[in-house]
Amino acid sequence: MHDLVIRNARILDGTGAPAFPGDLAVDGERIAAVGTVPTAGRREIDARGLTLCPGFIDTHSHDDGALLRVPEMRFKLAQGVTTVVNGNCGFSVAPAIGDARRMIASSAILALGDVPLAWDDLDGYREAVARARPAVNAIALVGMGTLRYAALGNHHGAPTAEALAQMRGWMARAMAQGACGLSTGLIYEPNRWAATEEIAALCEEIAPYGGVYATHMRDEGVGLLNSVEEALRIGELAGCAVHISHHKASGRAAWGLVDASLARIDAARAAGRDVTFDVYPYTASSTRLEALVRLGMLEEDPAAANLLRIAYCPGHPEYQGRTVQQLADAWNVSPAEAADTILSGPGRETLIISFSMDEGDVEANIRHPAAMIGSDGLPVLEGLPHPRLFGTFPRVLARYVRERGLVPLAEAVRRMTSLPAWRFGLAGRGVIAPGNFADLVLFDPETVRDTATWDDPMREPEGIALVVVNGAVAYENGHQTDARAGRLLRFRQES
Repeated sequence: MHDLVIRNARILDGTGAPAFPGDLAVDGERIAAVGTVPTAGRREIDARGLTLCPGFIDTHSHDDGALLRVPEMRFKLAQGVTTVVNGNCGFSVAPAIGDARRMIASSAILALGDVPLAWDDLDGYREAVARARPAVNAIALVGMGTLRYAALGNHHGAPTAEALAQMRGWMARAMAQGACGLSTGLIYEPNRWAATEEIAALCEEIAPYGGVYATHMRDEGVGLLNSVEEALRIGELAGCAVHISHHKASGRAAWGLVDASLARIDAARAAGRDVTFDVYPYTASSTRLEALVRLGMLEEDPAAANLLRIAYCPGHPEYQGRTVQQLADAWNVSPAEAADTILSGPGRETLIISFSMDEGDVEANIRHPAAMIGSDGLPVLEGLPHPRLFGTFPRVLARYVRERGLVPLAEAVRRMTSLPAWRFGLAGRGVIAPGNFADLVLFDPETVRDTATWDDPMREPEGIALVVVNGAVAYENGHQTDARAGRLLRFRQES
């Protein structure tokens, strides 16, 4: 007798192949059979009218702290997400050494909150995750910013040979402990102080493992094409794969550059380079207000204040939902002065939503065969966070697959499952096949949709009927179970 049998489903196996009718059996953590399953299950689910596919993989998340702080991870589970890729944009929870410990503990991006920092390397973090028993799996990138803080603090210059050797050693150790690559966030300090050659040197430590260089590039605006060239150059120097995070053209002056950027990516791929990217299905981004202020954004373009909405401001919830310009007008000050006021005291970790992208560029990204889906959600469950935290994957299925017809359903599922599983080394996952891990989502392709909005961003999606993680039913018809079977995975190992 099988532990679980799902019957009468339309199965999309994650490879991009057409759906086929069938049953699926689960024994323990693994898929036991697919197709016709004559043996009964201890638990049987009739999936008539529903589509069964591998669990969705969020290629760009910041759930490093959330796995410990809110291990139920309902905001991801309710979307059908069974695995998240953490450590993005140059910030990771390991190595937690030297000044990096202070940064990790206080970072709004890593969002540890009150969780004690009880580790110093990736193995130690893995033990903390195991104790927390999160509801979803994760795999870790190592952040350039964390490495630099550990070796140099927020030093603006190039590292000494000794400091670079330290960073390379930590990077190599993390890869040996199961990390999937290096990430950068080249608009953020101290990432932005790193030169191309320094990043390439660290990437030399990931190349022997087949790891990936995942980059929030140096300029996603009018300098987009130069940033793509830098990313490709780093991959070439180090001999590693390149993955561009949340590919976009930010700011009206840059709209349309996505087409040229995709053409450059296509040329690199045609030449045999291993280059991929992810995208989120919204025309607004979200980040720390302080990062934009340090880049001089409001001084260079005061009009941008109209597009920056406060999502979360510690100590001043009354600012949330208002733009920087609205607060500047209310206080009769410049946008830059208003930002300084917002960032004073606990407001230093203020998060904003920036309405800076063009829908045509978003659609161009989603059409591309090398595109994966990443939420880039910041899991601060207070204020008015970006709705992508709760709605990304159902939004792709509803708006861009069902309504807009940009991508066939089977291909969209491939981009959310087997493609990211290959990219980030999730062995035994991302494809429905006997012997693979039973990470599964059952949904109604006719009704699945996001319901989170800018003013009510923490609403859960509709149309997700069932989510299974490592063989355990974790979410069913809007209700989360007490199964928390997720864990921190190891790159290219069936873990």
